[in-house]
Amino acid sequence: MRRLLWIPICFVALLIPVAVLAGGGGEGGFDGVVNSLESRYHVHATRIPFLGLIGLISHKATHGGVGSLHVAEFDNFAADIDGSELNQIVEQKLGSGWERIIRETSRKGGEQTLIFIHPEGQHMGLFVLDKDGNEMDLVQVSVDPNHLDDDIVHYSQHHTDHDL
Repeated sequence: MRRLLWIPICFVALLIPVAVLAGGGGEGGFDGVVNSLESRYHVHATRIPFLGLIGLISHKATHGGVGSLHVAEFDNFAADIDGSELNQIVEQKLGSGWERIIRETSRKGGEQTLIFIHPEGQHMGLFVLDKDGNEMDLVQVSVDPNHLDDDIVHYSQHHTDHDL
């Protein structure tokens, strides 16, 4: 009889995390921004498959200069967007610690750009939202500013030497 009692307890224990994930109400960060935009504007984002693998490869290729990478693209984003509302959605879902450094909105809202940064120890989190006409792209990446400086200098020296 005791064994039968464990069946409903285990079922409930497994059901709780599923219900929390399905609800997604408290979800924040990159996924929170994407999900909020999908729900608010009734659009669907396309995400790049195997992006985790691409992030791992970019981390190795840049010797730790690039960390996690998230990308989402909205095609046919025809809804009119209020720049203040969009900024508020992104700020709320990204959470504390993120600082907006660029906000550009065209008069009619057809073109909008938001760029946020967030310190992450040795790395810097960078979130970019760019809407141009009916297309909106979102990118979040973690970068090591010191490695990027080294790579830019190396790239410019390499191309300058070969161009002569």
